[in-house]
Amino acid sequence: MCTRSPETKCILGCIKRSVASRAREGILLLYSSLSWTVVPDFTHHAHSASLSAVAVNNRYVVTGSRDETIQIYDMKKKIEHGALLQHNGTITCLEFYGTAHLLSGAEDGLICIWNTKRWECLKSIRAHKGHVTSLSIHPSGKLALSVGTDKTLRTWNLVEGRSAFIKNLKQNAHIIKWSPDGERYVTVITNKVDVYKLDTASITGTIRTEKRISSLRFITDSILAIAGDDEIIRFYSCDSQKCLCEFKAHENRIKDIYSFEREGQRVIVTASSDGYIKMWNLDLNKIKDVPSLLCEVNTKARLTCLAVWLDQASEMEENSGQVAASSQANKDEKSLIVRKKKVCWTDKSDKAAKRKRKITLEKQKLEAPLQKKRKKQNSSA
Repeated sequence: MCTRSPETKCILGCIKRSVASRAREGILLLYSSLSWTVVPDFTHHAHSASLSAVAVNNRYVVTGSRDETIQIYDMKKKIEHGALLQHNGTITCLEFYGTAHLLSGAEDGLICIWNTKRWECLKSIRAHKGHVTSLSIHPSGKLALSVGTDKTLRTWNLVEGRSAFIKNLKQNAHIIKWSPDGERYVTVITNKVDVYKLDTASITGTIRTEKRISSLRFITDSILAIAGDDEIIRFYSCDSQKCLCEFKAHENRIKDIYSFEREGQRVIVTASSDGYIKMWNLDLNKIKDVPSLLCEVNTKARLTCLAVWLDQASEMEENSGQVAASSQANKDEKSLIVRKKKVCWTDKSDKAAKRKRKITLEKQKLEAPLQKKRKKQNSSA
């Protein structure tokens, strides 16, 4: 069910790199980053309670809250699009699959599959006996994983919308993530990360940290960025489970990490309880080196989660514009070459024609006396 809230208004003005975050007061904060200078772009009192989850695709930003609603923002039209009211309980996790579907999980134990064209609930699954704490969609879109407070890890067949496999855990997991290539997945239980292999569904390694883990993100298929209830970001290898690098990113505990690649540059975005959003440049070829700080902004809010919306349409328009300009330049160049060839060809033909006319005139001069002589002979005969 999608409804428009009469109490809220939304004005969006996002530039190419837009960082969406939300605070404990239920406020959605959007910051635009152009040339790595972050400026406030839009602030909206999105919910009546604190925000608990956020997700983005190429068009929409959706936020979940303790007020049991999911708010939708259309980033192309720069408007608030409406609200989804299917869940009864705090929204705990949101994840898009491409442009067509959104999955949501909540404390009511449900996972809902939404069609993002009409924003209707295609299926509501009773996923866990307790809360759904985290979910993750396989890159193929055919499978999803979820963990809950019933100490289970569940595999879902999204094609048929049913449970495919249930694994009992010793403790409640609060984070689950697929790797970008879909060959492995990880679960987080307090301060422990278990790395699973897809084909065997068995644990291949375990990573432990001193503090509780609050956020985890795959940087590559085999490198994890892990943040916990401290100010340190750590990069781990999934293969060796060794720490590749660690550095102090904030003055307080880190609540969320996001990663994206733009113009060949790997960027890590972090949000902390200290109110700062920071963007870091990570050189994957020098993973042991501390990432360099690109920019930072003090939101003066207690941040709870974060996502990055990339204006891919504008980039595509720019790229298409560049391609069109390049194409036009090539056409102009080819046209110029053709014109030059035509000119050259015309010059040659003119010279040949003149030469031909000259030869014809000389030939006529030489043949004239002979023709007169023939005429006389014919007339006398």
